[in-house]
Amino acid sequence: MDSVEKLVQAVMEGEEDAAAEAAEEIVAQKLDLHEVIGRLTETMGVLGKQFESLEIFLPEMIIAADAMTAAMDVFNPVLTASGDKVNKGKVVLGSAPGDVHEIGKNIVKTLLIGDGFDVVDLGKNVEILEFVKRAQEVKADIIGVSALMSTTMPGAADIINLLKDLGIREQFKVMVGGAPTNADWAERIGADGWAPNSTEAVALANRLAGGN
Repeated sequence: MDSVEKLVQAVMEGEEDAAAEAAEEIVAQKLDLHEVIGRLTETMGVLGKQFESLEIFLPEMIIAADAMTAAMDVFNPVLTASGDKVNKGKVVLGSAPGDVHEIGKNIVKTLLIGDGFDVVDLGKNVEILEFVKRAQEVKADIIGVSALMSTTMPGAADIINLLKDLGIREQFKVMVGGAPTNADWAERIGADGWAPNSTEAVALANRLAGGN
């Protein structure tokens, strides 16, 4: 089994140490890291579909994302040092005010980073003003808001309304997601896009950033 296949298997099995080791081998072999990261993104997409169809469950998704993160921790310094790191755009990502859930957001973050986005993770229970302030500070292209409870969904609308009140709505694309959310709601609150799962979130980010 070559190093790339070892890495793919390690990610699918959620083996962080094995993923990091395979990533080190790939770097030593001077393989095309963009192609390798593409394979990892495809792998996470497959796992995402298995999760949706209940072939695997949330713990498997979490450990797979952790293994991919371990590999990316090896790849990113190499890409940055070589000036070869793809930067599709900057995303400020966080869970809506009052929402303490981070698992889904963290999986989206891992996939976005693997796909070439620079992600600023604000964490959980993020205040509305913090989303806006950090987006301005880092000159973000996209603000991503996760709401895993129906009671925290209004926070996404509040962020959009604050951007409007400040006269800076056009500076940022706003994408939303989370279990209780849907496309109709996203349209009603004026979001630029909604994603039903992590893999669709990456595709949406690409569209919003002008990518594929």
